[in-house]
Amino acid sequence: MTNSTMVTEFLLEGFGNVWELRLLNSMIFLLLYLLTLLGNFLIVTATTFDQTLHTPMYFFLRNLSVLDICYISVTIPNACVASLTNNRTISIAGCATQVFLVIYFAIVEIMFLTIMACDRYVAICQPLNYPVIMNYQFCVKMTLTSLISGLIYSGVHTGNTFRLPFCQSNVIHQFFCDIPSLLRLSCSDTFSNEILILVSAIVVCGGCFIFVAISYICIFSTMLKFPTGERRKALSTCVPHIVVVSVFLISIAYVYLKPSVISETIQNIVPSVLYTIVPPLLNPIIYSLRNRQVKEAVKKIVFRKIYSRKL
Repeated sequence: MTNSTMVTEFLLEGFGNVWELRLLNSMIFLLLYLLTLLGNFLIVTATTFDQTLHTPMYFFLRNLSVLDICYISVTIPNACVASLTNNRTISIAGCATQVFLVIYFAIVEIMFLTIMACDRYVAICQPLNYPVIMNYQFCVKMTLTSLISGLIYSGVHTGNTFRLPFCQSNVIHQFFCDIPSLLRLSCSDTFSNEILILVSAIVVCGGCFIFVAISYICIFSTMLKFPTGERRKALSTCVPHIVVVSVFLISIAYVYLKPSVISETIQNIVPSVLYTIVPPLLNPIIYSLRNRQVKEAVKKIVFRKIYSRKL
């Protein structure tokens, strides 16, 4: 420790060493970012202004879209600017803020996806009790519980990470600050941090996964009694949700639970893209834009704007 230089700032990984490659990758990421903003903004607008979409399912879809806009905005804009300007420096305070927000939005997204599985379970398995169980008060309480739980979870892990000393290398092999990359840069024992990550991941993420799995086992067993047409309609709303939850949780588990060893940058970035970019991009498509009610609501809003401008 006496011969080590304490880190005062970090260097994020860029999208390549060659300018042309950085430009290409930045434009691709920027395009994905803009598409995500557009899709989620349309969902928020449609579910807010169309009275027919003021139901529990669309209440959570609107919350999920707002969350996804915030979630992807934490990492992509900064990464694109840093790569284009080749200024990859980020302060310790900025890094801590990014870690906190990424964990916060990721945990809240997992909880929202879990609540949406509960919503599908009640709608399919207990349709007569749906208005009673999934009432407005319940939806608000579950949303607030998710937001507050995310604050506690993120605060604990961020504080536990940045209490560590960082020395020697300050290069984060990732396009944003995340805990696994930071633990590799610490010059102290990180065993307690890794144990905390493991235990909390098993309790929170594992618990959510088990709840979702049990919900869909019950849903599929109930759907076997449906006529073919109704079964296909129910499957069309359930299968996309299962895919997103699986990709989201598997990619997070790979990033946060793999051994803390130095690995190739591409091996660190690809799984991170799967849980920071792919879900916010796909959620509007697979949850809402394929839904006839949402598409009609979006068309009404667009035509109304066009008509008002002509007048």
